[in-house]
Amino acid sequence: MELVLVWFVIIAFLWLGYLFLEGFDFGVGMLLPVLSRNDKERRVMINTIGPVWDGNEVWIIVAGGAMFAAFPAWYAGLFSAAYLPLLFVLLALIGRGVAFEYRGKIDSERWRRSWDKVIVIGSIVPPVGVGFILASTILGLPLDADGNRVGTPFEAFRWDTALGALALTGFSLLHGAVFIALKTDGDIRHRARRLAIGMFPFAILPLLAFAALVQLRHGSDWTLGTLAVTVGAVFVAWWRITVGREGQAFAALGVVITGAVVTLFGALYPDVLPSTLDTANSLTVEGASSGDYTLTVMTWVAAFGTPAVLVYQGWTYWVFRKRIRTSHIPPVHAPR
Repeated sequence: MELVLVWFVIIAFLWLGYLFLEGFDFGVGMLLPVLSRNDKERRVMINTIGPVWDGNEVWIIVAGGAMFAAFPAWYAGLFSAAYLPLLFVLLALIGRGVAFEYRGKIDSERWRRSWDKVIVIGSIVPPVGVGFILASTILGLPLDADGNRVGTPFEAFRWDTALGALALTGFSLLHGAVFIALKTDGDIRHRARRLAIGMFPFAILPLLAFAALVQLRHGSDWTLGTLAVTVGAVFVAWWRITVGREGQAFAALGVVITGAVVTLFGALYPDVLPSTLDTANSLTVEGASSGDYTLTVMTWVAAFGTPAVLVYQGWTYWVFRKRIRTSHIPPVHAPR
């Protein structure tokens, strides 16, 4: 297997890891004012992701770094064209991280609610922005013969890329509700399960619609099969959450996002950034990649580093695997 294909698969895997892990992470943040009834319940929700949220964000950093090193023309073409959504995503992630650390520094309801708003906003903006960015690379941008974007900075904002943003945001909401039902106990768990059941068709439909759109435009016979797996996993997830099996529903949603990502990147290959002006202007894996020496060095680094990261993050989730309830939350110890 050629190294350019290896790194295309690795980058798709990194995006999959980010969408799966940060999906429920963002969903918890978005649902903070929806499912909680008091500050103790909000602390329960935040504690479900407290040990893992910063580790989850590493995936997007590594995905962007891998694109920069392995496919510099892809990185330059995509992120220069999607500069505005990327800027908003970075600002939201910074604000969200600060809010997690600062909300408990002062024993003041007003202080905590202000930072909670930052968490909510910082959890909504990233899936919207990342959805735009991924939809842009899958569906294409107006590129000229030199691989440069033609037109204004708003060329990435179209109805089909908006559907991609809505798809990721809806999936994150649903994923977060199921995760809360999986990780909490008591009233919050029951509220989260009811919410997940109620929002299920509305939250998952944009993702299926976007995957179907990509399949119709760029798909092949084998990506039709992965799309069918995605649809089947949706029904399994719906079935398992309705009978109260949150863990199995969560795993089924993992299959959903895996099938969707494989469908999207499978339909994209061998392009990495299609041109909507002329297919001859599209950036391909061969045309956008670095040299063989760079890819070889990166492969050796990834071969040793990736297993270590996966083991460490898996161990973190195992250590913090138990459910959380309000009785586990200690009194506030922040100075006034």
